[in-house]
Amino acid sequence: MGVLDGLQPKRVFHFFEEISRIPHGSGNTGAISNYLKMFAEERHLFCRQDGLGNVIIIREASPEREEEEPYILQAHMDMVAVSAPGVQIDMTKEPLRLKVENGQIFAEGTSLGGDDGIGVAYCLAVLDEETLSLPRLEVILTVDEETGMEGATGIDLSMLRGRRMINLDQEEEGIFITSCAGGARVDVEIPMEREEAPEEAYRLFELRIAGLAGGHSGMEIGKGLGNALWLLGSLLGGLSLRFDARLVRMKGGLADNAIPREAEAAVLVREADVPEILSYAETEEQKIRESLREKDPGFMLEKLCHNSTVSGSVYTRKATAEALACLCKLPNGVVAMSKDVEGLVETSLNLGVLSLQENCLRLQYAVRSSVDEDKEELCRHMRQIAERAGAKAVVRNAYPGWAYRKDSPLREKMVQIYEKMYGKEPVLEAIHAGLECGILSGKLSDLDCVSIGPDLQNVHTAEESMDVESVGRVWAFLLEILSQTTMNC
Repeated sequence: MGVLDGLQPKRVFHFFEEISRIPHGSGNTGAISNYLKMFAEERHLFCRQDGLGNVIIIREASPEREEEEPYILQAHMDMVAVSAPGVQIDMTKEPLRLKVENGQIFAEGTSLGGDDGIGVAYCLAVLDEETLSLPRLEVILTVDEETGMEGATGIDLSMLRGRRMINLDQEEEGIFITSCAGGARVDVEIPMEREEAPEEAYRLFELRIAGLAGGHSGMEIGKGLGNALWLLGSLLGGLSLRFDARLVRMKGGLADNAIPREAEAAVLVREADVPEILSYAETEEQKIRESLREKDPGFMLEKLCHNSTVSGSVYTRKATAEALACLCKLPNGVVAMSKDVEGLVETSLNLGVLSLQENCLRLQYAVRSSVDEDKEELCRHMRQIAERAGAKAVVRNAYPGWAYRKDSPLREKMVQIYEKMYGKEPVLEAIHAGLECGILSGKLSDLDCVSIGPDLQNVHTAEESMDVESVGRVWAFLLEILSQTTMNC
């Protein structure tokens, strides 16, 4: 018995649970890619699996619909794999622990992977549908969307005939996405020198930020949520300007496109400075709490000063101060709002992962903009700041935005069907988050595309959930789109 047995639509939830049993975090998609290939082969469907692990599955049209233009369905097979603090689970090897409460599906202690496991489940359920008359279906299932859209960038689509595509990577029912931001990843490495730790008159001071909401760096970046890494870096940056502080360790964040909820650091400080340092930290804590009071009230700062020092090597005082100064000079969060669409973030960046390596501090950012020139300018600005600090910034996995298409027969058809089914108009929206539609539009000329999906909450966090009834309504809507012939619309 599966956890989701008995939920409707049965076939969709069956495949979602099958997917949830296979670890499929970004960069760990080999097993799920092979599962999708096996799914197609068992049903005698055409399947091509490329060297990256992308999978294309084709189901030929029902005899009476062979003359119609194909539909492309598209989703990505990887998820942002994060766990709650203290949860003991190896998400590279263990299945998700699904549960259902109050009409919502969760994964115990971890992210759910509804983004975009439910999109993959929809695709499989349609391909497995035996009763409906359907046109040719060309299904694109990509790898590593969450880490830079590497799968979509590398996939070969020359064999496809379709030019109307339904992307299934949207997180709000009734909102049709018709354009999105482009983006890039930026990795900054700040060199740092080490020295033997002072033996006397120093104490170890630990700081930990926790309790923040976190979330998707595209969807939630405009909400003013706290970024644990940025807040901790700023606090330590100010501390290093005032006191003799030497980094011992610092880390936080799980993915560059997730706003980090927690961060921790330890610094070696003079014993004589400890009272003033505690006072400084308490003052900064109050300032942060006040600034986040309405937007992210769960903020907590833990402070602990040990009566012992450390042995071995630490980062020098100069290296610590310079590295933290560079972190503070680099921008983070919303850079610009759209002048054309009220409330839409136009350009932003998110410091998502920070780690101390042997000889450097490494920062990983997700950069987004709906204006490609502004995205490129922001990346140049980051490189300039890094270079002035003696650091190095590398831009990787850049992808284009998806421009709004004024003439869209697919969008018009979907709007008409939605109005007939639900008695109201869907919302047509541009988003700041990235979708693969922009990359795929560059590979398929004149591609007509709309993105839809069911209601997901708290995506990219351990509190992620998916609404059962919403999944069912989107499934019914998708089947109605595919079932109607061109003549019917």
